[in-house]
Amino acid sequence: MRDLLNSIHPITIIPPGVATSDNTPVVSAIVDRLGYGSVTFVLLTGSLADADATFAVLLEHGDAANLSDAVAVPDALLVGTEALAGFTFADDNKARKLGYVGGKRYQRLTITPTGNASAANLGAVAILGHPANAPTSNPPV
Repeated sequence: MRDLLNSIHPITIIPPGVATSDNTPVVSAIVDRLGYGSVTFVLLTGSLADADATFAVLLEHGDAANLSDAVAVPDALLVGTEALAGFTFADDNKARKLGYVGGKRYQRLTITPTGNASAANLGAVAILGHPANAPTSNPPV
């Protein structure tokens, strides 16, 4: 069967349209993978007004619910790269993705602008997959 809907659980971790107008990092909500075997992060851009801005991506993980023990995820535990998940001013209305295959329960995504002086509209979703109990609820709770 080709059903993906009943096997995923999307969570908004950076609400759509979060706009940063400087170089302040945008830090996502913490993702709890309890009950799921995988997670993929989808980053979304809207209008990126500054003509020389770049946006770097960092994924952290840890065992503490508040991520007080957060460390950068080693490249070997990523599907894709943080560099490929990053973007520039030229990437209006695009999507990027980054997968995590590590064993830590909690993850957090940070998008750090450089050279940004105008509104940059961002958003991100964590898609939890391989649920211990399927089907997943719809709408997600």
